Amino acid sequence: MLESAIERLEASGKSIHALVEAMSEETLHWKPKPEVWSVHEVVCHLLDEERDDFRARFFALIEDPSREWAPIDPEGWPKSRNYAGRDFEETLAAWWSERQDSLRQLRELAATESEPRYENDHPMPWGKIRAGDFLSSWVAHDLLHLRQILRLRFESIPTEFGDYSTLYAGEW
Repeated sequence: MLESAIERLEASGKSIHALVEAMSEETLHWKPKPEVWSVHEVVCHLLDEERDDFRARFFALIEDPSREWAPIDPEGWPKSRNYAGRDFEETLAAWWSERQDSLRQLRELAATESEPRYENDHPMPWGKIRAGDFLSSWVAHDLLHLRQILRLRFESIPTEFGDYSTLYAGEW
C-alpha cells in the first residue's frame, strides 16, 4: 500500500506541476465565478494541505495516535493566509519542495517499517480515521484537485482564444 501511495503521489505531483507551471498569469487567476478558486488558489491550498494536513497528520497517526493535532482551516485559509496575494512562482516552488519532502519521508518509512501501523486511529467529528484512511485520502486529494485544475483550464480557454469554439474537441 505504501509503495503504491508513493508512486501515485509522485505521479500526480508531476502532473499538477506540469499543468500549472507554464500557465499565463491571466489563466492562473481566472475564475468562472467569484466563489470558485482559481488555479493559483488551488496551488496555495495544495501547499498548505501538503505541509499542515496530510503529511503532518499521517505521520502523527503512524508515530503516536494519541498526539493532539494542530488545528487546520482549509476553508478559511484563502483569506487568512492571503492566497490571492501570494506569489505564484514561490508558492509552486514551495509546494514542489514540500511534496519532495513528503515523498522522502514516505520512502524512509517504507524502508524502515515493513508494515506501518495503518490501523492507528484518531477521533474525528464523524468517527475515527485511520492512518490508512489518511494515506488513501492524500492520494485521492491530489486527483480531486487535478480534476479541478483541468476543469478550470478547460473553462478558461475563451480567455486565451476568444470566441473560437471548442465544440470540435467534444463535450466536457
